[in-house]
Amino acid sequence: MTIFSDARKWLPAAALALALALAHAAAPAQVKVDNPWVRGAIPGQVATGAFFDITSGRDATLVKAESPVAAIVEVHEMQMKGNVMTMRPVQRMDLPAGKPVRLAPGGFHLMLLDLKQPVKNGETVPLTLTIEYADKKRETVEVRAEVRGLGTSQEQQHQHQH
Repeated sequence: MTIFSDARKWLPAAALALALALAHAAAPAQVKVDNPWVRGAIPGQVATGAFFDITSGRDATLVKAESPVAAIVEVHEMQMKGNVMTMRPVQRMDLPAGKPVRLAPGGFHLMLLDLKQPVKNGETVPLTLTIEYADKKRETVEVRAEVRGLGTSQEQQHQHQH
């Protein structure tokens, strides 16, 4: 028996192992974004919000967000303190493994600041999210969020009482 006849026995298994390893390396994103939308903005308005549900397959952190329609995109948190609604930027937002995190009016959301143009109802706004895992590896997730103007059913569901 030669080395070549032995190779015929183990080569298919080695090729399968390599294919599986490559498939795992090119696995689909670990992060899923559902129901993305951006609140419409009128001419002259310099900021608006982006909202969605985000779920990571493993513990991760949202560390950055960008959009070509805004000079700055920040993760913000809104909270009631006494009778006052406060909003502040946060540097990182935890994404616990397998648990959906909702970005919605009145809570965590993305603020699109210094809008380069108005965003109109029916348009689509591209967002790029940067996710960091515990091993410091990063992944970018591309999101296309529909613009929904004031008065749409989605907007009415998230009205605040003042």
